[in-house]
Amino acid sequence: MSTNGIKKLYYSISEVAEMFEVEPHVLRYWESEFKQLAPKKNRAGRRTYRDSDIQMIKKIWHLLKVEKYTIEGARRALTNDDYDEEGFRSRQELLEIRRFLEQLLESI
Repeated sequence: MSTNGIKKLYYSISEVAEMFEVEPHVLRYWESEFKQLAPKKNRAGRRTYRDSDIQMIKKIWHLLKVEKYTIEGARRALTNDDYDEEGFRSRQELLEIRRFLEQLLESI
């Protein structure tokens, strides 16, 4: 998310899509499905994503791609504050440990 250690204030839709390895139309779709995701548009009408938007996309991406939630389930989790940031980090760490152990097991 940064270039040579310099953090940008705004990112284009193509930059954000590349960060999450999705097509730009996926981000536009998520914007229509999740009211929490509302990037500002510049005078030319192009979406500009701030760090807060990217953090929300990260949560949405995690719920949909890692936790395998449906759109409706992810929407409910975010709306009802069922999404636990600390739990998210813990699950990420556990997934990394699991991958490591699976690789270790394969090498034996």
